[in-house]
Amino acid sequence: MALPGLGPAPSHAAPGDLGTFSYGHYTESARDLYGIKSAYKPIQVDSLFGSAHVTLADRWKLDFNFTQDTWGGATPMATAPLAWGGNQYGQTLTGATPYLALTSAYVDADLNPYGPYSSGTLNAIRKDTRLAHTLSTASPETRQQGDLHVTREWDDFALTAGAGASIENDYHSYFGDLGGRWDLNRKLTSLTLGLSYTNDSTYAQLDPGAFSYFSIDAYKNQIKNIPDPNSANVRHILEGTRQDWGTRLGLSQILTKDAFIETGLGFRRSTGYLGNPYKTVEFAFVDPSQTPDTTSLPGVSLYAATTGAVMEKRPEERNQWTWDMRYVQYVEPLDAALHLGYRFYSDDWGIDSHTFDVDWGQPLGGGWTVTPHFRYYSQSEADFYQPYFIYRQAAPLDPVSGKVNANRLPVDAYSSDQRLSGYGAVSGGVTVAKAIGKAITLEAAFEYYSHAGNLKLGGGGEPSYADFGYYQWNAGLKVDLSAPSLFDTGGDEHAHHHHHGGHGGHGGAPAGVMFGHMLHEAGQVMVGYRYMYNLQRGNMLHGSDKASDGQIVANGCGNIQCREASQDMSMHMHMLDLMYAPTDWLNLMLMPQFVSMEMTLRTLDGAPPPSGQHNHTRPTHTTGGVGDIGMYALVKLLDQPGHHVHAGIGISAPTGSVKEKMHGNDLIHYGMQLGSGTWDFKPSLTYLGDAGDWNWGAQLSGTKRLEDKNEVGFTFGDIFQSTAWGGYALTDWLNATVRGVYTLQGSIHGEYNQPHSETGPMDFPNSYGGHYWDVGFGLNANVSSGPFEGNNFAVEWLQPVEDHVNGYQQERRGALSATWSVAF
Repeated sequence: MALPGLGPAPSHAAPGDLGTFSYGHYTESARDLYGIKSAYKPIQVDSLFGSAHVTLADRWKLDFNFTQDTWGGATPMATAPLAWGGNQYGQTLTGATPYLALTSAYVDADLNPYGPYSSGTLNAIRKDTRLAHTLSTASPETRQQGDLHVTREWDDFALTAGAGASIENDYHSYFGDLGGRWDLNRKLTSLTLGLSYTNDSTYAQLDPGAFSYFSIDAYKNQIKNIPDPNSANVRHILEGTRQDWGTRLGLSQILTKDAFIETGLGFRRSTGYLGNPYKTVEFAFVDPSQTPDTTSLPGVSLYAATTGAVMEKRPEERNQWTWDMRYVQYVEPLDAALHLGYRFYSDDWGIDSHTFDVDWGQPLGGGWTVTPHFRYYSQSEADFYQPYFIYRQAAPLDPVSGKVNANRLPVDAYSSDQRLSGYGAVSGGVTVAKAIGKAITLEAAFEYYSHAGNLKLGGGGEPSYADFGYYQWNAGLKVDLSAPSLFDTGGDEHAHHHHHGGHGGHGGAPAGVMFGHMLHEAGQVMVGYRYMYNLQRGNMLHGSDKASDGQIVANGCGNIQCREASQDMSMHMHMLDLMYAPTDWLNLMLMPQFVSMEMTLRTLDGAPPPSGQHNHTRPTHTTGGVGDIGMYALVKLLDQPGHHVHAGIGISAPTGSVKEKMHGNDLIHYGMQLGSGTWDFKPSLTYLGDAGDWNWGAQLSGTKRLEDKNEVGFTFGDIFQSTAWGGYALTDWLNATVRGVYTLQGSIHGEYNQPHSETGPMDFPNSYGGHYWDVGFGLNANVSSGPFEGNNFAVEWLQPVEDHVNGYQQERRGALSATWSVAF
């Protein structure tokens, strides 16, 4: 409900050129299940954010934002009376049966729930008005979002246009916006107007294990039934589209040299499928013509209620209005700034909300800044929200399925999604920032949030069963791209040397080569970003030969027959390169990374039918999060005109998870874990040379696992790699490279010591590693003038030439590397 891109972007005055990288983690608390432990962990989210704001030319600005988040864990799917859970309330709460089946429950004359019920046993039944969430979980999923905006500025006017997309397996969103800013009153007053459009598509696979429990009548025409290639089941896919139009009018005013205020009005209209395909609603019907049971519980008349679940149904249009205001006051005696904000929201679903927030920015000296913040939020419930629905009438059952017919319900719209309920929330946290020099700022932030019905303004919020909290933290890096780079320091001689290194031996290594260059003077700092993409697709191999499905079924899974193999697998890696030179012969490096992977499976021809607990309910698996963090030292061994040699000594810390799981409790395939799980030694030796417009280099590198096994019982194989390349300067700023690569990797040692899937070669340790030959083609740009002066860009495509794999593996299609760096 808060995805970027849904509202128009205000066209504020642009700040200086800035690059931002941050990683964040979000963890929810467990739900109140009244002493019963859920089989599922609460939701956790790992997020990566990167942005750049740069000057393209005079009065032209470019903004780029990228977000990637991977989430997994339990989320509420429905709500039901605790008394109707069955199995001493365990059925509803543990998630073993995600939805209440069509069954009988009991209520009194006032429709209060009773249970558990067993006729004639007085001590087996009691009144219980408590409610509980039904929890369900899914395999990890990854969302990627990017947007691009261009701004043109005039003396008193600016125009911004942009577009972007948010993509995940079951939801695609595409958006565009246009914004303008008009400066008045000698730029003390500004008017802004923004327009936006969003087009979204839902493609949701409904849980086959729960599909039989709820009715789909309301969306029957939007659900496609597709045979599942990985089981005997049918995949039920709900398709829906929605559109959003939005506008916002804003006014900002500089009141004094120390005070600023802004306010705005916004409107957004949404149409189409506005529901959540994974939410269901429990209905109960009490037939008034029945004769009550007055004997099982003395003094109480008990009525049988027929219950059933249906898919959530929301209205197909929504009109939303917002008014917001922000006030900023500089407090000169404390050299601090106070930020006060208020936002009012209202829509035609019946929700009104109020948001109050306050920040205090306090510089502490020495480049340190601390910003505590507090936020309060309250909203009323939607007109069609109830925890569950109960009516005095006969159940409208479908004569064929025996389930509740959603098209004959007494209401047109209904939801039990707690985000549409009445509640309040308070959150507080603190952000700490440290400026390093004139170009780099490090940030860390923590926030805790508490959601509760009794925090709602005026009271009357949802019951306490839905109370929960979460905490989130993030760490980030900001780079002032306007700060002088090495091109602007050290005089003409230094600038020439650094520029020459852009296509020569001191900086011309291809993008795919790690540790390919050093800083040359004490005190220098380099900030860089590295992106790597790998793709496997096509034939399955055994050694260097193509393997047939029959061979894989018979021989690829040890003593059992294989059922599945990879159809394709991709990996995205985002890495920060942080380098500091304490001396002219030593560089220290820190390289945190964020990884996401996706694998799509196919059923092998001639595979045995599915059986047991290790069956995949979805053909695509995703993982993502923090990878292993590298810490390295580069030592200069030789540095003379035309020749340079340095050695690298590094350690990789096991910060990446090796306990990623699929739907349920099975560990996912070895190759989709986010790290190695072991401390690893990573040495390297690099030679760089150049003469005129020609340059060349070579490197030996390796990875040695320092532990026999990780916490789940295995270690990846050791790695040895050798590479050599040659390059030619096409211009004074652009260099082209060609290189060859040989890689040798051992197979996995040990095996999982926890439940894991064994359906294909990717689930067996002997089908990892091998030796490989590749050839790479790259371009390196070292910008020496203009708005990007001092920035270095490189890109390389690595094309496989030969694969000789251990066991049975899918052939590689290629790898892309792209890097950016700037030194100060």
